[in-house]
Amino acid sequence: MNTDRMGNRPGPGRRRGVGVRWWILVAFAAFAAWQWFGSAETDPYTGETAHYGVSTSEEVDLGAQAYRQVRADAQGQGALLPPDAPASREIRAIASRLIEKVPQVTADLAAQNQQEAPTTYKDFQWDVSVIQSDEANAFCLPGGKMAVYTGLMPITQTEDAMAVVMGHEIAHALLRHGSQRMAQQNLVQMGQIAASMAVDGMDPQQQQMVMAALGAGAQYGLILPYGRNHETQADEIGLMLAAAACYDPRAAVPLWERMSQLGGGARPPEFASTHPDPANRIQTLQGLMPQALGFYEKYCGSAPQ
Repeated sequence: MNTDRMGNRPGPGRRRGVGVRWWILVAFAAFAAWQWFGSAETDPYTGETAHYGVSTSEEVDLGAQAYRQVRADAQGQGALLPPDAPASREIRAIASRLIEKVPQVTADLAAQNQQEAPTTYKDFQWDVSVIQSDEANAFCLPGGKMAVYTGLMPITQTEDAMAVVMGHEIAHALLRHGSQRMAQQNLVQMGQIAASMAVDGMDPQQQQMVMAALGAGAQYGLILPYGRNHETQADEIGLMLAAAACYDPRAAVPLWERMSQLGGGARPPEFASTHPDPANRIQTLQGLMPQALGFYEKYCGSAPQ
């Protein structure tokens, strides 16, 4: 019979405490599985299984709140360009052409995946702001609110390349990647709670080692691959959107070659990043080019010159 180091038998209360803790862990696991698999849907844009953490209307509200804050911060710094500034007019014209093709591209991609075309984009409140900054960046928030930083323009160099970037960002919103990341974060958080309960009773050093191992497993086995997959999906959908709007999709390859040189070309290895390695990204885009050129010809009447 088991005894502790003092020769005493473990009391029934202690055994009950351990049993209760494991029942709670089982309940946590069951709830996490129910929430994760219960949110599973087929993404019409990609044909892949996706999990969503919030509704489209909640995404739109969250995106609008974040956008107001971005604009307020930029305005406070005197960096928000007026709508009639040359850079604003150029970016707004590109955004308008891309947004106009969202319904057609959505229908085409859903049909390819034998899915019903989603209509969530109809709830979007499209807008775009241009911010004076050296930062080479752009984003599209859930719900269609966009910002482009002027530091991106020397990298894109052409309207075609800028359309590829903006198409990529719009694709993140169409694919509802924000809601998907929330679902993933909820799953990770529940796992962390369950893990903290599981290590209760271990000595502090063991607790630290187990939690560090679980954290690394979640980071490299779930979070980072999830991010890379989202980037690849946005590359694909954004490329089709740019092509359908009659921007030359072939601009994507030299664009990402220039992007790869930012910061002197130094970057973490792919497994430690939320973004694909530039060489792999370019290879994927090259593989998608025949399909993108097909979209261009369908909507523009001829191949790009």
